[in-house]
Amino acid sequence: MKAARLGLIGLMVGAIGVVAALTGGCASEQEKRGHELYTHYCSDCHGESGKQNQGFNWPAMPDPKPKDLSNKSEMGTFTDQELFATISREMLDTSEEGGDEIGDDDFAVPTMPTFKYTLSEDEIWAIVGHVRTLHGMKMEFNVEARKTSLDEGLKAAQTKFEQAKQAYEAAEKKASDEAERKSEELNKDVDVDESAYAAEQEAMGQAKKELDAAQVALNNFSTRPGRGVSIPRPDLTVKPAETAALIERGKRLYENKYGCNGCHSLADEGGKIGPALDRAGFRLNATWIYRWLKNPQAMDSATRMPALGLNDADAKAVTMYVATLRAPKTEPVEEKPVENP
Repeated sequence: MKAARLGLIGLMVGAIGVVAALTGGCASEQEKRGHELYTHYCSDCHGESGKQNQGFNWPAMPDPKPKDLSNKSEMGTFTDQELFATISREMLDTSEEGGDEIGDDDFAVPTMPTFKYTLSEDEIWAIVGHVRTLHGMKMEFNVEARKTSLDEGLKAAQTKFEQAKQAYEAAEKKASDEAERKSEELNKDVDVDESAYAAEQEAMGQAKKELDAAQVALNNFSTRPGRGVSIPRPDLTVKPAETAALIERGKRLYENKYGCNGCHSLADEGGKIGPALDRAGFRLNATWIYRWLKNPQAMDSATRMPALGLNDADAKAVTMYVATLRAPKTEPVEEKPVENP
């Protein structure tokens, strides 16, 4: 009897272990990944525990300083979706003149980069989950349900496309058969009436767009968007009369839209994460600057600099500005020996 009870207890312990592996194991793996991503991309500014003035870059950053992520009374007012939207958003030009229109609900702090073009959706949710732990909360958003929804959305889009394709092919064949019948009756060639299946063709085209969008959404959930994307050599030709205006626009974008000064310094002003750019015009080739701005991970997979979603025009303008940064080389100051009195 005693042996039987021990055996039963052993089975129960084993069952509990299996459940823990299937539930807690997955959760801890997600938490581990969130912590690793946060440490790599966020902790230099926000600090390891999310407290202000903890990250080594925090004191060097221009205002507004990063939020205190450990402050539950403030961070608890944001939903998981709002935190996700902050991390994965389009950058906005905050310039007073010529900038973007910024609504009351828009997050527009240039020095907080977007990770929309760097990390997968799943990775961003992992960061949100870790941020929640910094102020003693737990993420409520169901990531697995999101993936299931994307899977089902792709299957539904595939079904819709196949049905639309079959309807198009049937309508096209019917119009072709009708043209062939008339050709035999009239003993002369009769063109196929393409208008007879125009609606089916349009429906198939729309279904194909929806299928492509569903596939991209699912891919972006688990795959980093910039992976394997090579940026072609750009045309950086600028008319002399347009050069000054383009450089000035690049400077504005550098500071007010993409917040480069949050990580890079000029004349000892700005962040310390990336290298100082005072002499970037001497050190860096313009084509390299452009390609780096468009997709840093394609050139260095380990870099902490995220892709910020620069369009071609913005990348060209910022490239032209950075290429003008040619401060004179500073000579090291020699310390004179102190003379004994």
